[in-house]
Amino acid sequence: MLAIASVILAPIAAAIGYSSYKKRQFEATCPNIGELTDIGGYRLNALHIAAPATGDLPPLVFIHGASGNLLDQVGAFLRPLHGRAEMLFIDRPGHGYSERGGPENALPSGQADAIAKLMEKRGIKRAIIVGHSFGGAIAAAFGVRHPEKTEGLLFLAPATHPWPGGIDWYYHLAAMPVLGWLFTHAIVVPIGLQRLERATMNVFRPNPRPADYIAKTGPTLVLRPRAFYNNAVDCTRLLAYLKAHSPQYSRITAPTVIITGDSDGIVWEHIHSQGLARDIAGSELVKIRGLGHKPDYVVTDVAVAAMEKIGGAARDLQAAARQAERRLLNQQGAQPTEPAAPCEELTPPVATVT
Repeated sequence: MLAIASVILAPIAAAIGYSSYKKRQFEATCPNIGELTDIGGYRLNALHIAAPATGDLPPLVFIHGASGNLLDQVGAFLRPLHGRAEMLFIDRPGHGYSERGGPENALPSGQADAIAKLMEKRGIKRAIIVGHSFGGAIAAAFGVRHPEKTEGLLFLAPATHPWPGGIDWYYHLAAMPVLGWLFTHAIVVPIGLQRLERATMNVFRPNPRPADYIAKTGPTLVLRPRAFYNNAVDCTRLLAYLKAHSPQYSRITAPTVIITGDSDGIVWEHIHSQGLARDIAGSELVKIRGLGHKPDYVVTDVAVAAMEKIGGAARDLQAAARQAERRLLNQQGAQPTEPAAPCEELTPPVATVT
């Protein structure tokens, strides 16, 4: 009996040991470039770029999507916006290097409140809130719950409304007691590493993924057991949350722009983006043909123009979208760009980091 138990337990123990080793490796490869701030019993991690003397935009707060961390939005926007605005790139509670906090942080409303507290700690009174994918649900919650702090809202391929069906089985498994612990500590890492290349390509599809995307944005950080569990809990609770809370979007009065693609295979634009455009009076929907789930990277120029418009500049976003469509058409069949520096080199070389 003991021999049988050893045969069963030995590979499990080896898998757990391997996952623990890889967790340390992931963190060594992509160390924290932000700073942890206590916001009331737990610490939220963020990269804060102080207001530049040359700034022409309101403060900007960036919220990453599911399975991500602050490096994703840093990679998209730090350099294009250098010297133009105070910026706060946030690891959502329980993601990246942020601590989870209480059970309320398993919901977009709790995470929106956490971001509001961090803004207060950093002295940011009002900001344009930029949310990508799952971050769109948090940006919407922020606009509803903290209108006094909301200069405007920019949604990038957002997940904001109830959708038919559910989510992938492995999120449900990871969120389970006991079995979930075993799954996240023994199985997620080897399977996740095997799927990483294809998964990140699918997020960008049909647009080419930058070849340096994995190296620069640290998606392996979500494979760590605690982070994967938190991500799974967020995802399993999102649908019920949106059913209950999306009717509140009509209360949002801040200037709002929604940028979406007609080829997004991750989040259906006809449900989420068009739903936001319907629910938020005065919002502008910018729909781009040939664009997938990553407008932050693929049409960064349109996203920046949207920030400028929310900030008060005259910008024709529909014309910018048509120009982006022509560019995407010319890029069809293009190969990914050559790899560049690893994620630790995303620390801004000139801007003040606080």
